[in-house]
Amino acid sequence: MPIDPLPPEALFTRCDAAAFDFATTDELAEIEDSLGQDRAVEAVQFGIAMDCPGYNMFALGPPGAGKHAMVRRHLKEAAASAAPPSDWAYVNNFEEPHKPKVLELSTGRGWPLRDAMEKLVSELREAIPAMFESDAYRGRRETVDEEFKSLHEKSFEEVQARAKEKNIAIMRTQMGLAMAPLRDGQVLDPEAFHKLPEEEQAQTRRDIEELEQQLQDVMRKAPQWQRTHREKLRALNREMTEYVVGHLIDDLKKRYADLPKVAAYIDAVRRDVIENARDFVPQEQPEGGDAAEAMARRGGPGVVPGGGDAAFRRYQVNVIVDRGGAEAAPVIYEDHPTHPNLIGRIEHVAQFGALLTDFNLIKPGALLRANGGYLILDALKLLQQPYAWEELKRALRSGEVRVEGLGEQLGVIGTVSLKPEPIRLDVKVVLLGDRQLYYLLAEHDPDFRELFKVAVDFDDVVDRTGANTRDYARMIATLARRDRLRPLDAGAVARVIEHAARMVGDSEKLSARVRLIADLLHEADHFAGRDGAKVTTAVHVQRAIDAQIRRGDRLRERIQEQITRGTVMIDTDGAAVGQLNGLSVLQLGGFAFGQPSRITARVRMGRGEVVDIEREVELGGPLHSKGVLILSGYLGQKFARERPLALSASLVFEQSYGGVDGDSASSAELYALLSALSGVPIAQGFAVTGSVNQHGRVQPIGGANEKIEGFFDICRARGLNGSQGVLIPAANVKHLMLRADVVAAAEAGQFRIFAVETIDQGIEILTGMAAGAPGDDGAYPADTVNGRVQAQLDAFADKALRYAAAARGEDR
Repeated sequence: MPIDPLPPEALFTRCDAAAFDFATTDELAEIEDSLGQDRAVEAVQFGIAMDCPGYNMFALGPPGAGKHAMVRRHLKEAAASAAPPSDWAYVNNFEEPHKPKVLELSTGRGWPLRDAMEKLVSELREAIPAMFESDAYRGRRETVDEEFKSLHEKSFEEVQARAKEKNIAIMRTQMGLAMAPLRDGQVLDPEAFHKLPEEEQAQTRRDIEELEQQLQDVMRKAPQWQRTHREKLRALNREMTEYVVGHLIDDLKKRYADLPKVAAYIDAVRRDVIENARDFVPQEQPEGGDAAEAMARRGGPGVVPGGGDAAFRRYQVNVIVDRGGAEAAPVIYEDHPTHPNLIGRIEHVAQFGALLTDFNLIKPGALLRANGGYLILDALKLLQQPYAWEELKRALRSGEVRVEGLGEQLGVIGTVSLKPEPIRLDVKVVLLGDRQLYYLLAEHDPDFRELFKVAVDFDDVVDRTGANTRDYARMIATLARRDRLRPLDAGAVARVIEHAARMVGDSEKLSARVRLIADLLHEADHFAGRDGAKVTTAVHVQRAIDAQIRRGDRLRERIQEQITRGTVMIDTDGAAVGQLNGLSVLQLGGFAFGQPSRITARVRMGRGEVVDIEREVELGGPLHSKGVLILSGYLGQKFARERPLALSASLVFEQSYGGVDGDSASSAELYALLSALSGVPIAQGFAVTGSVNQHGRVQPIGGANEKIEGFFDICRARGLNGSQGVLIPAANVKHLMLRADVVAAAEAGQFRIFAVETIDQGIEILTGMAAGAPGDDGAYPADTVNGRVQAQLDAFADKALRYAAAARGEDR
């Protein structure tokens, strides 16, 4: 039965603007959630509700599907009902300065502690010097000093007294203390001494040796007396400092008595202040000791040395996460997830040719800023940053964040740095990415499925139902209002919805890629502005669509120009045996277009193989080769069930110099093959697309709209004559959303589009001859395409059998 061309209404499914109950989008309410993403919304809500380790989320879907906006909106709603999490601060570890301690404080108490510590240090810098200048301190200090002085002088005086009894003088010289004999109160010179009797000289020498021994005993005791003196001074300083600072520190400790770790830190501050009270006295060295020793005792790599206030940096509080004023849990998006931006970093300062640091230079990363809430990351950006992915997994597995420099982890920096105490981590991470990246991680990273157990799968399309169409209009209104665009009238909304169906190549679906729709609205608004219009109309939307095509179709124009000039040989009229126009789609960036290709077939007697020349020269992909191999199965089951398929055929895409893949040309190749076998010419005004199975049924393909329009453009350039058209699979009719000029040409009878279900239907349209059905004996009528194919194959088989018999006779 002859097949009629598709009617114009089957080529394009209009969106009736009259069906809308609004004049412009200003009258529409905004839509709260992503259109048609119920599955994704349920997954996000499930992931938020699951308070168990590993239930982080991966939002997967095409770019521009609104993943970030939808996920962020639901996270914000969940965060609004959660209490703000803790503040976090790093403080000095007075015992091990290179291992700073971390303090967890209830919400909003971090900065008050920092301010309180600054105030405390300021008060101590006034109170402690005043204490050292007080009469009470001076009096007690003088008592200690006098005790030491009197002890030293008393011992020396005893030696002097014994020396006087023995007529020995103790004198101070540049070389130290010296002794000499006395006579009549005068020191004897060596000449006078040698004039004394020998016995007296010997006694004097014995007396001097005895006195020198006594003096040495006094000198040996002096260091011990000095140590005792220093210890007493330190004890005095501690006692007096404790008295002065005790009430100041106690007042501060009472304010944080509910936080044991903070209270313990304040006690450590008390001990350090008491031990280093002299640091608060301007231009004074530590009492009774070496300044370098004191600096080393409290410094190490954890203190940046310097003058002035540098010594008091050890009492500062480095608040790295402050929730003051927050009313909800944080929702953080890190756009540049490098290792430092994600985990945190330890900064250094250069001093005297060395890099130095302390706990005040610890900076937080996104994980700490999002701690207690939610963190959103772009998966591809994360994976592109060295070691960021591994560090994120380690933090999620361990439940804590260790702020370390990447160079120190890798061992490439020899500078002594810090090892801060890790911070407890409680965060829900959401990764954004496409499906390919999700499945690659799931397949190749064993940790991924354990840490990201919730897949938030965004649909590419939504059903084009009446309800969804109305919601789509609301979405358009929402986008226009959000981006402060002109309102769109009902006609413009209808044209956008029609284009959304064309974007996905399906008259029954609409694109869910919100970003692309937003781009179209912006561009239509631009054209409305150029016209001075207050409302965007369908004309402006169409101009934006045309402009998008114009910007991307340079290559299409060049290819079509080569065809119309005859450089690439494509016939659009006449008839030829074993030759047909196939259709393919080229996708370049965001622009896709169809182009025809000449497919030719040649047959001869052989052993039943169909040679795919594209495959033989390694230009054909596996899907194309599969489609060609199916042709042998079709021919065998239809024409050679009881006789050998004595056929050798070759198929080729003429003037094809690039790779060919996909099976959408397999029906065209089969038509060309049937024409070559039957000798029946095919009308060259037709182009064909569609794959075929071994039963001869034509199967749907992709890019139907682009393929039809690509051939239509060639035919129109050469002149439409009413005999031209395209054959598509019947299953592709629902995908048609053709351009208005194609629909108009079809309505005028200048261009025809046929939907076929079987190869027999298609061959009849292409040749104008009946395909032919087998009779009771299985034979096809002679004056049909199948009958002629059968006759040719039978002739090949008979000839092959004769050759085989002759060959056997020669063998005998």
